[in-house]
Amino acid sequence: MEKATFAAGCFWGVEHKFRAVVGVVSTAAGYTGGHWPNPCYLDVCARVTGHAESVLVEYDRSQVSYEALLDVFWNCHDPTQINRQGPDRGEQYRSVIFYHNWEQEKAARLSKQKLQISGKYDKDIATEIKPAGEFYMAEDYHQQYIEKKRISSKVIS
Repeated sequence: MEKATFAAGCFWGVEHKFRAVVGVVSTAAGYTGGHWPNPCYLDVCARVTGHAESVLVEYDRSQVSYEALLDVFWNCHDPTQINRQGPDRGEQYRSVIFYHNWEQEKAARLSKQKLQISGKYDKDIATEIKPAGEFYMAEDYHQQYIEKKRISSKVIS
């Protein structure tokens, strides 16, 4: 199994999108990219941790490619926004691809470049591409939140 980590706003909807991908074995909502060890949701919301709400994806490369996961990432949020997605504002909602190896870094940079020149957006792509660091699991109630609350996928699309 391979790992991929993405931040694209509130992790609830992002996790939901990745869970629907054939070949994704598991997902986890959590926090990464900051400097505060073992953060809780309130720490992250207080904007003292530097962490982004993120989703750790475990996937079977024989069923889904990293590039396909990048496509899901680019299409589940507005990558031109800085520190926000929809009504959510703050550094914890920034757009980041956290790569786990040089192949992922190369694929992420190439896909960002292709998206930038595609003309899909009239603004620059703000997504950061950074090495994956320590991933801290979010509290249990955040895990698979959409499924637990039976929220319509129409609300999060």
